[in-house]
Amino acid sequence: MPAKKTKKADKKILFVASEAAPFLTTGGLGEVIGALPKSLCNAGKSLDVRVVLPLYEQITQKFKDSLEFLKKIYVDLAWRHQYCGIFAAKSENVTYYFIDNEYYFKRQGSYGYFDDGERYAFFCRAILDMLEVVDFIPDIIHAHDWQAALVPIYLATSCMGKPEFKNIKTVFTIHNMQYQGIYSMDILEDVFDISYAHKHILEFDGMINLMKGAMICANIISTVSPTYAKEIRDPEYARGLESVTNMQAGKLRGILNGIDTHSYDPKNDPTIFCGYDSSHLENKLENKLGLQSLLGLQKNENVPLIAMITRLVDQKGMDLVLTSMDELAKLPLQLVVLGNGDRWYESCFKNFCGYFPDRISVNLSFDHELSKKIYAGADMFLMPSKFEPCGLGQMMAARYGAVPIVRATGGLKDSIVPYDREADLGNGFSFESYSREAMMEALKAALTAYENKDEWQRLVGRAMDSDFGWEKSALEYIEMYKDMNG
Repeated sequence: MPAKKTKKADKKILFVASEAAPFLTTGGLGEVIGALPKSLCNAGKSLDVRVVLPLYEQITQKFKDSLEFLKKIYVDLAWRHQYCGIFAAKSENVTYYFIDNEYYFKRQGSYGYFDDGERYAFFCRAILDMLEVVDFIPDIIHAHDWQAALVPIYLATSCMGKPEFKNIKTVFTIHNMQYQGIYSMDILEDVFDISYAHKHILEFDGMINLMKGAMICANIISTVSPTYAKEIRDPEYARGLESVTNMQAGKLRGILNGIDTHSYDPKNDPTIFCGYDSSHLENKLENKLGLQSLLGLQKNENVPLIAMITRLVDQKGMDLVLTSMDELAKLPLQLVVLGNGDRWYESCFKNFCGYFPDRISVNLSFDHELSKKIYAGADMFLMPSKFEPCGLGQMMAARYGAVPIVRATGGLKDSIVPYDREADLGNGFSFESYSREAMMEALKAALTAYENKDEWQRLVGRAMDSDFGWEKSALEYIEMYKDMNG
């Protein structure tokens, strides 16, 4: 019997990123890379989607044991000649490659090392050297954030003359303009292995700027929400790169992130106290009482419980919250905070918790299981960000029936529809101005709505039924990929 022919993929796409769930994630980037490739495969049956990641030390042994060793190669980066192991795994129709080098990646934590520039330069160069070895020359390489920025840069500079790469198109996705990969121009050749003939591509304000270089070299620049794609053309949000974003505006796209609705499903989540859905909200109350008991708050089903699951940094609007704490303490509510960040904010929140231990719970860590218990037990979710490229917390909160209260910026504006009491529409509350007064006005509007139980139950149901899955966004990405290659 002749071998069955497999249908050739219409598009071969390689995602390049520094993290992905479930292998390793430190935030929204990892969540996106964990969910979007799977959704693309489900939405476009003729897509061959693969992902390449560093093989970090902290990837759990369970996942390491499932990896298949493919081959070892040696990667040249300037004067360096470094070992690179290539491993692979497959999950839900997505092939994952892992780049192994213990000198660069056998460390505690993913980022924050003095030689991060060199580490991710090796990673990007190794990926291009890997492609022929694994017999996968993609139509499109989709690079994410500055750690992957050198892939489109290398393709447009030192690798431009390679015939096997001549048809590869690139997408560079900006998850946060704040992190640009800025280094001294002195190490352009020695560390990044880029000729001074190409320095104009990466130079910005006298420094190497990897994000700027990727924006110049990529065929498409995408961001993680339509509003953020507009905002980064404004000096307030562009972090100094507004001249570049405006110059490249013709290839700028914005597609809203989603969440993995299977991982975040209150009906089937084993980590919460009691499963529920929008048709059985009485079970959500059990989660509220369980959370109050767990965190040492006064057990009271009628007091509104407000949650914040966030990094305690300026971007997340922590100054608005702290300057409002005296006023918040006078309102009939409970507050739960989960996260860590700047020591100043950590200390301030802990102090307030000491004054009101039965009304305020502050947990200075990130605990994934506790975060789900908080989403499930909270009545409201406060996210007053100064800027927010997309944000996933508001989507996860809505999915669990914690009504979002957000500042209308970036993806928060694109995902949360302000509550309209007269029309009985909306899935949350929002405010425009970045001010304590505007935040408190929105919060008090939510507290007022909470007093009417029937009104509130309908609002919670709409929040839970909001479509924050990846299906719609995956189709938008597929259309973008089709447009790139015709």
